[in-house]
Amino acid sequence: MSTSESLKTYDVTKYERPSVTVDVVLFSILDEQLKVLLIKRKGWPHEDMWAIPGGFVQMDEGLESAAYRELEEETGVKRTDLYLEQLYTFGDPERDPRTRVITVAYFALVGADKISTPQAADDAADVGWFSVYALPPLAFDHDAILDYALTRLRYKLEYSAVGFQLLPERFTLRELQEAYEIVLGTKLDKGNFRSKLRKSDVVEMVDGYRDTGGRPARLYRFREDAVAEIKARRLFP
Repeated sequence: MSTSESLKTYDVTKYERPSVTVDVVLFSILDEQLKVLLIKRKGWPHEDMWAIPGGFVQMDEGLESAAYRELEEETGVKRTDLYLEQLYTFGDPERDPRTRVITVAYFALVGADKISTPQAADDAADVGWFSVYALPPLAFDHDAILDYALTRLRYKLEYSAVGFQLLPERFTLRELQEAYEIVLGTKLDKGNFRSKLRKSDVVEMVDGYRDTGGRPARLYRFREDAVAEIKARRLFP
């Protein structure tokens, strides 16, 4: 049977079709804390509860395009400022009281220097940054999604250069170490960290210094030609 003949005999009404959404966990380091961007829901379900930005995928768009669109529509954050990566698919049948909804979650990173004041969309009551260690109650299963995203972020710090996405283009070695410590929630030995950083060869010095109130600190940047995926725990004691 040809494809055209098969389509003629296929009855789409015989099959239930779940809805698909995207949710984006956006991390940044602000006020020396790892924070996540949340929106306050304006309507049912979970009215007035905080949630991860996201929404339904349109019939004519890809998943990643939907993730960028929803994030920009609900918060004003633009795709050009982000690192975005697909995280996981969450599909518990009871996760959404409206209908059967499967969500494809993403996690995203943005440097503090690229953040403007977020703007809530018409279907959101508010938008704001929250410390990952002091979160309000979250709608749907968004607490599980956020926990998974934080675990993925910490894991990727061990073998990739993804952490540089949380920094400005130019940074000091102290700022770099502090960023890793904030995400990991633990202190790192300065000498060991810098030794392994040099061996990894993923940063290079640039012209200029940062005024630290004492001895000026040399500025660095991530080498664009460096291998992004580096061996496990190469940057860690």
